[in-house]
Amino acid sequence: MLTLEAPITWEQYLRDSALSREALDDFLQRPRWAQFDPELGYVLYNSLVPWGMDDSWTIETVGVHGARSRFLYAGRKPRINSYGDSFTECNQVSDGETWQEYLAGHFGEPIGNYGVGGHGVYQAYRRMLREEQTEHGAEHVILYVWGDDPTRSLMRARWAALYRGYELAGHNHGRWRGNPQAQIPFHGNPWPHVEMDVSSGRFVEKENPLPTPESLYEMCDPEWMADFLRDDLAVQLGAYASGQISDLAHASVDQLSRALDVRFEWGSDEDCRKQAAELLNVYSQRATNYILDKAKAFVQSSNKKLLVVLNFTDRPIKDYFRDPDVPSEGGRRDQEIVDHLAAGGFDYFDMNAVHQREYETTTGSFSQYMSQYIVGGAGHYSPRGNHFFAYSIKDKLLEMLDPQPVTYRGSTGSAIDFSAYL
Repeated sequence: MLTLEAPITWEQYLRDSALSREALDDFLQRPRWAQFDPELGYVLYNSLVPWGMDDSWTIETVGVHGARSRFLYAGRKPRINSYGDSFTECNQVSDGETWQEYLAGHFGEPIGNYGVGGHGVYQAYRRMLREEQTEHGAEHVILYVWGDDPTRSLMRARWAALYRGYELAGHNHGRWRGNPQAQIPFHGNPWPHVEMDVSSGRFVEKENPLPTPESLYEMCDPEWMADFLRDDLAVQLGAYASGQISDLAHASVDQLSRALDVRFEWGSDEDCRKQAAELLNVYSQRATNYILDKAKAFVQSSNKKLLVVLNFTDRPIKDYFRDPDVPSEGGRRDQEIVDHLAAGGFDYFDMNAVHQREYETTTGSFSQYMSQYIVGGAGHYSPRGNHFFAYSIKDKLLEMLDPQPVTYRGSTGSAIDFSAYL
């Protein structure tokens, strides 16, 4: 288990997040899992990654239009495109083991996979805007909301939330200080995001401030990193709640809590850390609802249909993997999102409920139950997990598609010529 060192000041935390030029040279000149993107910060790249099941390497490649490679019925245009993070992309499995490919085989038609590991809800939404206004847009759009994706939407650069954990795991001193052979490829550079203007209490959308490879070298300057991130409340609240930093910006936190109508009382350090975690959770849910409304408006104006998928959102991420289990406190962590989806007439699918129903039929801890579907290490779905997800969401997708996939259109009772569908 990782052990945190003594908390450091917020200012020191930000300065320590600066990268070496060697690390950025490596990211830009020798892309592996991720490659630089001027709008989204980074997108996928062809890779062979040593993190699959049974200590295997996974083949994760990019195909047409920058989507993850598809092979089944690849010559046909998808009627469904999916957007989201690594659970949409399907990290830790090879190209033919994604849930999109499992369903393509079952439906007899492809499903576009535009997921990008590490992206949040807002970054997935921006990818959706970019792709769905082209000739390869689809009639149906899936926007997948996983785990801490809502919080990622608020971050100016997710690297600032990741780097110290990598250091504790022994990775940062390799890759990030200039060793190109370290295990975890760099990602999390600045990207477009949404945050609250605490003076007005309104959400605002921000563009990527480092849209060129040359500009990315600003991340090597501790002063620039501190200036850029000093008032990033999402990263600050997360770092404080997890015990990594010793201080919070009182005035800004007070403004944010008032804007969100969340009570925050300054008291003991332990109480403030708990309150910081709850404030960040509410902040991220409200931002997600804002993004979902924008996504819904876009698909409606484009004569498309939206399906929102929730997974790993109803409890803290650690509750899915820790053993022994400790019951989560209170109700669902994503309750405001669930309520917003219901009140707003969204079409959505809740994989949390599927897992909960199956778990209640088993014995043992929740983490033991989840282990059958998860690859160790980074903790994504295994091929079995993606298969389970595919056949869990199958009926929902069948409700959406008109006409039905060819495999569900009935038959004359005998084999027919399939050549026209290839």
